Amino acid sequence: MSSSKAVATRVSRRITLRIVGSDLPGATCGEFRHVHVGTQCGREPDQVVSADARQALFEIPVEILADPQGALDADFRGPYVQGRPGVRFVYLTWGEQPPGGEFAMFRRIKIFLADLPAELIAASGVLEGTLGLTDDCGLPLCAAVRPPRIAWSAGADG
Repeated sequence: MSSSKAVATRVSRRITLRIVGSDLPGATCGEFRHVHVGTQCGREPDQVVSADARQALFEIPVEILADPQGALDADFRGPYVQGRPGVRFVYLTWGEQPPGGEFAMFRRIKIFLADLPAELIAASGVLEGTLGLTDDCGLPLCAAVRPPRIAWSAGADG
């Protein structure tokens, strides 16, 4: 079967990734001022929250393409999804954003979608990932985060 036929037989399902970030580093940390964190939609920051907040909550819509039997070799799509098939991910992006100013990204967190537990994808429309957003040096967390640094559970819909 050609790859175009394989894609045509896939079915689509939508889920929401709810990322709950705690332990934010503060709006002033290290050399950074007016620090904010948000999701990255395409190349743009979205759902931006001050790093002084008690908690950051992000909702990221994701489309899952799978074969009709629900095989685990699913692919992920959507405006927040980055990367090539097999290594898809979403970003949380850190930036400085002074009052009335533009968001200037300085680092990102990469959350790999292959790390989503298959049983949670099958059972829930909302997958909740919880993680602390401050690294061991007191700065904004960056680089790839994988379990157990991010813990996934079935979230409540709505």
